[in-house]
Amino acid sequence: METVDVCVIGGGPAGLAAAIAARQRGFSVVVVDGLKPPIDKPCGEGLLPETQKTLAELGIAVSNEDGCRFRGIRFAEQGFQLSAEFAEGQGIGIRRTLLHQKLHEQAESSGVQFRWQTTVQGMEASVAHTSRGGIAAEWIVGADGSASRVRQWSGLEAGTRSSRRHATRRHYRIQPWSPYAEVHWGNRTQAYVTPIGKEEVCIVVMAEGLEDAHFTTALEGLPELRERLCRAELASRERGAITAMHRLEKVTSGNVALVGDASGGVDAITGAGLRLAFRQSLALAEAMERNDLSSYERAHQELARRPIRMGRLMLLLGRNGRLRQRTFAALAARPRLFGDLLAMHTGQATPAQMLGTGLELGWQLLSA
Repeated sequence: METVDVCVIGGGPAGLAAAIAARQRGFSVVVVDGLKPPIDKPCGEGLLPETQKTLAELGIAVSNEDGCRFRGIRFAEQGFQLSAEFAEGQGIGIRRTLLHQKLHEQAESSGVQFRWQTTVQGMEASVAHTSRGGIAAEWIVGADGSASRVRQWSGLEAGTRSSRRHATRRHYRIQPWSPYAEVHWGNRTQAYVTPIGKEEVCIVVMAEGLEDAHFTTALEGLPELRERLCRAELASRERGAITAMHRLEKVTSGNVALVGDASGGVDAITGAGLRLAFRQSLALAEAMERNDLSSYERAHQELARRPIRMGRLMLLLGRNGRLRQRTFAALAARPRLFGDLLAMHTGQATPAQMLGTGLELGWQLLSA
């Protein structure tokens, strides 16, 4: 029987961030995962400015050489072009495998122990039973994704799932055509475009129907994007995933806590998943040091509030073409409003600015 302070089940970005944060507080940590690094996952591969700041708190620096910088966000639909720059800093597109490598190296250098290619077969009390033996831990952290077994084993499965969508990802060898990360809107699909290199972009297509999430189908409804990609060379195979937005009633039980997608999720179109996971990891480490997971429950709810609201808005716009047209028309009439919304999403707006933006946007929608 191996004994540690913290056993993290799941070695993706959320699990590695939780391990690093726990080591910063002086805990002994072991990470268990059935795969081995680098671990990939189909995602938009864009890091917003706030996400990079949180990575810096974990001791991880992301440089210009690691990917491609972008200045803000652009929405594109036939008849509308909306763009805004971040109030502070820039985003960066970076391959998911490179980000995982950086997290793994930081965790290893901070003293985290690893049990790669090791499956967790069950839990009881303070023991995680793995394919290589038991691990006794004061704290067990579930970072094993949206289909978390730790969540099931610990009785935290109860929750409400508000959305479940299909996503597919491709990389194309093509020079980025925009200084922004872009969201292209169609009738049933959205495509998230992130520049990740001087000659490469990452594109994720999202839709509620599986057929609509296939690139061939999706691009038929996104003529601007189809035209740009028609002669571009594929740089990776197409990979699929499920993106879900749901919130759990609780994310802790006894000595067990959940982080990342295991603890709930926001739709991938928000670009906030990694930011949430990293902030949750820092809050959890602080709560474990206090020996009080109730503080993590409160912090988790507060951290999720803003991205969930934005996620619901984005999903509503995606499902309702008429409302989307009215909203985009209102934002086009007052370009500053789109910048204010972006500042709200990235945590760069004050409460007074948020209230003012909401009132002004509401008035624009009424008069559009």
